[in-house]
Amino acid sequence: VQLQASGGGLMQTGGSLKLSCVVSGLTFRSYNMGWFRQAPGKEREFVAGIKWSDGSTQYGDSVKGRFTISRDNAKNTVYLQMNSLKFEDTAVYYCAVDRYWSQLTEAPQRIEYWGQGTQVTVSS
Repeated sequence: VQLQASGGGLMQTGGSLKLSCVVSGLTFRSYNMGWFRQAPGKEREFVAGIKWSDGSTQYGDSVKGRFTISRDNAKNTVYLQMNSLKFEDTAVYYCAVDRYWSQLTEAPQRIEYWGQGTQVTVSS
């Protein structure tokens, strides 16, 4: 199984970025997908998740109303649209996949597969 994240970069405060994560090696449409981030010196943080079953979504409090997670099952890809970026959004962003929604959202230490991470830097 491989998860290839891309789309990170440098952006000014208030700008937008869209991350992508292409998944291979599993039946993508049957897995829940999520995005996490980790800033230097901080713990890993849940950013967003999307269910395989009905496409419903969940977001971390710090990104609600600004970020949108989506998936394209035909392309085996999950996206994270990030708008109104803030300096505190600076982090390495990771995509993740798991069969179980509870693990994805509540027990990330048990998540099955992770991508390699993509750096997002927001300048003030």
